Amino acid sequence: MVFTGIVEEMGTVVALHRKANLEMWDGSKSEGFVLKVRCTIALQGAYIGCSIAVNGTCLTVTAFDATSFEVNCAPETLRRTDLGDLAVGSLVNLERSMTAGDRNSGHFVQGHVDEAGKILEFKKEGESLWVKISLSDSILPFVVPKGYIAVDGTSLTVCEVNQQEKWFNLMLIAHTQQCIVIPKKKVGERVNLEADCLGKYAAAAVSGLGERVAILESRLVRAQAAASLGVALAAAALLLKALGDFRPSGVAEWPP
Repeated sequence: MVFTGIVEEMGTVVALHRKANLEMWDGSKSEGFVLKVRCTIALQGAYIGCSIAVNGTCLTVTAFDATSFEVNCAPETLRRTDLGDLAVGSLVNLERSMTAGDRNSGHFVQGHVDEAGKILEFKKEGESLWVKISLSDSILPFVVPKGYIAVDGTSLTVCEVNQQEKWFNLMLIAHTQQCIVIPKKKVGERVNLEADCLGKYAAAAVSGLGERVAILESRLVRAQAAASLGVALAAAALLLKALGDFRPSGVAEWPP
């Protein structure tokens, strides 16, 4: 189950609050954060337990009616994402999880947000809009020029990456500007970031290979040192033997 990063609609937050009586697995009651969103397209085919990405965050529908749905947000979700910044009336990007036969016009988006970055700058160029966004060291290695990134759940192409100043930028065409929440935010507001999962898996695989190569190189260095020592000892033994066999003419004993 994944998303495509092609936002289906913008929904409106109609309620967000903490409920003290959410039932746990053992029947006990505990407090939780509940988000209610009004929408149209995202409700098509909805059922209890289905997944809907809200600003790129994969969430489980716990209740719905003809005009809205509810989801619970875990503490880790609130720590990692911008959902805690929402208020009644806020617009959010919505996308239903794709089915096996769906066309993917974006990229594989898990809905597992890495972090929330800050919008640093908006700049117009013709009908397009440049957006500069900050990011941390933890996600920076996975953001590359012309690579994919999901920003508030929108599949977008990275244009530039500044490793020293820790930002990247992207460009939104006019159509995209009308369909997503990013242009409606202000400089300083946060957006959810999810790096391309394929890049993360590749980096993890290479990291493991690097560790194994380092071990092999260490063993090779030790083997080379031992071989060098062996060669030196053999050379010394040959030299001593040569000296022992050498006897200058006229000398009764050599070495004297």
